[in-house]
Amino acid sequence: MTLDIIVPLYNEECLITTTLSRVLEVKFQDYISKVCVTIVDDCSSDHSKNVVQEFISKHPDRNMKLLSLPVNSGKGAAVRYGISESDGDLIIIQDADLELIPSDIPSMIDALVYLDIQFVNGSRYLSGIPRPLSSYRRYLANRFMTWLTSLLINVKLTDMACGYKLFYRSLYNQLELKENRFGFEAEIIIKAMRIRKNNITEVPVNYFPRNKGEGKKIRTVDGIKMLWTIFKFSIFR
Repeated sequence: MTLDIIVPLYNEECLITTTLSRVLEVKFQDYISKVCVTIVDDCSSDHSKNVVQEFISKHPDRNMKLLSLPVNSGKGAAVRYGISESDGDLIIIQDADLELIPSDIPSMIDALVYLDIQFVNGSRYLSGIPRPLSSYRRYLANRFMTWLTSLLINVKLTDMACGYKLFYRSLYNQLELKENRFGFEAEIIIKAMRIRKNNITEVPVNYFPRNKGEGKKIRTVDGIKMLWTIFKFSIFR
């Protein structure tokens, strides 16, 4: 199998090289025959794009490419564009901010193969991994939206909004995703569960949360929009 790692990027000039270095350090399973890394710059206003170009030039032997959106369009739009320009059997989304660490990716792939399913969702709340404390309000908001999604779709989830989502391209091609911004997280998992509920599992992942001052992108308004996305695709379809 081949794996595409899609990295949506917006204003992370200080962290993106560390993130990409961590990705290149990952030791994947023998059955992963090829790994491609696609970085999609979402019209960053800092030097992120130039930093990535320089990083790629220093690693000519690795399968990496940089794409750019002409205007800032959101995480969902960046991910869709990156997927459209790749062709791997498996796809995983790697956030550029390093709140989630690439060394967790192999365990997600193992779960996918062992359970013979098509979608693995990372969870920052499943037990088994020590994690730093994070914002309680953000935690409550995520738990509420996860509970609501679980109730409406009738599948028990623990972390609907986690950025780590691994899936087969064959499943992705059935979803017809539309959301451009953070509502993408809810849309993809709800639509995947609409196809088949027992086709998804969750795997505990490490989490190193940032705050607004450290560059955290998601805001209260994004949470409100994500709530609408949950209702839109769970109830109104």
